Amino acid sequence: MSTPKKAGPSRIEDAALLTGQGRFLDDMDPLPGTLVATVVRSPHAHARITGVHLDAARSHPGVAAVIGPDEVLATLRPFPLSVKAPTPYYPTATDKTRFVGEPVVVVVAADRYSAEDAAELVEIEYEVLPAVVRTDQALEDDAPRLHDQADSNVATDRTFTFGEVDAAFDRAPHTVTGRYSFPRYSSMPMECYSVVADWQDRADGPEVTAWSNFHGPFSMAPVVAGCLGIPTSSLRLVVPADIGGSFGIKSAVYPYIALMALASKHAGRPVRWTEDRLEHLQASSSGSDRLMTFSAAVDADGVVSALRVDLVDNVGAYLRPPEPSTLYRCFGNITGAYRIDEVEIRARAVVTNKAPTGLNRGFGGQQLYFGLERLIDDIAAELGLDPADVRRRNLLNADQFPHATPSGGIYDSGDYHRAFELALENVDYDRLRKEQAVARENGEWMGIGMATIVDPSATNIGYVGLATPVQDRTAKRGKSGSTEHVRISVDLQGVVSVLLGTVPQGQGHATVARDVVAQHLGLPVEQVRPRVEMDTASTPWTISSGSYSSRFAPLLTSALLEAADGIAATIKLAAGVLLEADPDSLELADGHVRVIEDPDRSVAFRHAAGLVHWDPGSLPEGVSARLYEEAAFTPPQSKAASRTDQINSSLCYGFVAEVVVVRIDPETMRVSVENVSSVHDAGTILNQTLLDGQIHGALAQALGGALYEEMTYSDAGQPTAGTFMDYLCPTSAESCFPLISDHVVTPSPLTRLGAKGSGEGSSMSLPVAIANAVADALAPQGIAISSLPLHGNVLHQLLHQTKGT
Repeated sequence: MSTPKKAGPSRIEDAALLTGQGRFLDDMDPLPGTLVATVVRSPHAHARITGVHLDAARSHPGVAAVIGPDEVLATLRPFPLSVKAPTPYYPTATDKTRFVGEPVVVVVAADRYSAEDAAELVEIEYEVLPAVVRTDQALEDDAPRLHDQADSNVATDRTFTFGEVDAAFDRAPHTVTGRYSFPRYSSMPMECYSVVADWQDRADGPEVTAWSNFHGPFSMAPVVAGCLGIPTSSLRLVVPADIGGSFGIKSAVYPYIALMALASKHAGRPVRWTEDRLEHLQASSSGSDRLMTFSAAVDADGVVSALRVDLVDNVGAYLRPPEPSTLYRCFGNITGAYRIDEVEIRARAVVTNKAPTGLNRGFGGQQLYFGLERLIDDIAAELGLDPADVRRRNLLNADQFPHATPSGGIYDSGDYHRAFELALENVDYDRLRKEQAVARENGEWMGIGMATIVDPSATNIGYVGLATPVQDRTAKRGKSGSTEHVRISVDLQGVVSVLLGTVPQGQGHATVARDVVAQHLGLPVEQVRPRVEMDTASTPWTISSGSYSSRFAPLLTSALLEAADGIAATIKLAAGVLLEADPDSLELADGHVRVIEDPDRSVAFRHAAGLVHWDPGSLPEGVSARLYEEAAFTPPQSKAASRTDQINSSLCYGFVAEVVVVRIDPETMRVSVENVSSVHDAGTILNQTLLDGQIHGALAQALGGALYEEMTYSDAGQPTAGTFMDYLCPTSAESCFPLISDHVVTPSPLTRLGAKGSGEGSSMSLPVAIANAVADALAPQGIAISSLPLHGNVLHQLLHQTKGT
């Protein structure tokens, strides 16, 4: 078992949430006289709009405005896309509907009841068209075309080659190829989407203010402004302190921000829209489903010298920004935790008659590692090797860091072997294999699976540029960056206020920010007050700001220290006046500023702050009376994509090793998770309790993706998992499995505290670890595993297919 861990300080966010004092948008009334909107959605997956009749709805009592395709086309522009693709995307359908649930009309009324009643009076005439849902079918030349301007349903197609790939495959004694499929699933937030929008026509042009439970990335701000046809400076986004969970999904609320702003323009009043659960399941967002082929050039010992990867993402009806990000977010770590020098990648995204995709916890990582880690197990099976030994022979060694991957990633630190061996040791791997042999002799279906993955954090948004060929990129106008902003100020009583540039979704950012700043300034935590609300009109931010891709621990804490350094310098100058001492001879500790060599000579922190506020004339000449610091931590390692299509797609790279034990009931085919050993290296641990919470949450979400959750569609494009009766989220009962969680710490040399991100690791590693365990359990039955989820119905089908019944 792992050794007991020291718990971190308690979360300061919990009291309000546990006592019903959370500040969620649906509880707030930011503007008086706000009207309420409801959305009329398409019942068809693919249909041409031949008529829209709105007069009856407009005449209904209490209705203030009804807007449809004509109003959208008259005012809005297509959202700017990440790539040049002829797939124009508006917040409503305009010519055709391309997925079930696509907005067509918005009805605005005095209350939701009137809006819903009026919505029933809207008449829309459709010419139903053939639909295409499956990824492989969308690739066919004769597939129904979603976008008439496009030559095919392929929205983007790029191939990258790093090294002598063909030569490596020619030399290798073995080539192992696997074809895998990853499902479309989502992260179900407690609170669905919510928007309050206000359009104001001013003398110098329109100004839009929108409150929403949007967590970023704020690269979506210019996308919304572009759709509205206004400068980004005329769009104000306000995010409350509590957003009811997201895990990436709420990044996709931005089309509704534009749509409700237009509704406000027509109604002449602020407009509120709150999504219900049926709408959310049908038409919000999810991670993309992927078809993939992985091929490895392998020697007799299982060592991989080259890798070929073919990825096809099903992004739904539109290549909605930030897609095709799912293809490229893990570009720098495409080789995972292994020494592989030659790589070829083909990356495609196809549009289909499903809802558009976007960010989802670990986005891009779940799909990548499902293919890569299944391939490692397939190599072991083909060569008759233990999958643990194959990983040992391919993992990077501790003395190989920093490590440059062929595709441009620079792994900052790690000790992969130590972490992997700890994960094996914590479940006594050798004993498990012996126990498995006995179980098989007794007719039991027991399996052991594992995964060893690199956990990228502090995303460099420059990876999006890879979707555009080099020759089409504008010189000197690349995209890059992992910048995060903070603001720290000190009042006249010495109370420190910290304004964060991220919008948390429950991670405990305020707690960590308070602790980091208090420790750096030598203060009790009670003297530091963090704020986490986002208002783009007053909160420091930049395009890359937001709570996504595990950015807080590596980036924002580094910015906190840089801002705190400025505060500390001013406080020391003021204390130097009071103590008649050289500021360089002073230190901050225990709420005081004291002489390092004579700690009894000290002055209270608050008194030094008071001097700056009350008596700035006493400061040394040329010293600014400034107890207000902003900092933007911008790591130089985050560059734009190179002319050779290489990119360091994240700043930091952690590591996760997991071992899973499952048993399968031969009668019901129910999969039971008997044990999980999970070892994480997230660099310096800032708060053990919060880190463990992130790991446990990621494990629960990963369990859903592995065994239960999938957004399924009929061949006609109708969603067949539109309620929680069919979309199966794991509850606390399913999520309670034996867990041994442990840590290895290799601090990052690139962040101020050595911290790396930790919020996504197990969401990427556990699905494939479970799949590997299930494949191991079913190997004696001749059943191969190449897709998820793996609930009983799926396993029954696989069993019958194998037996030919």
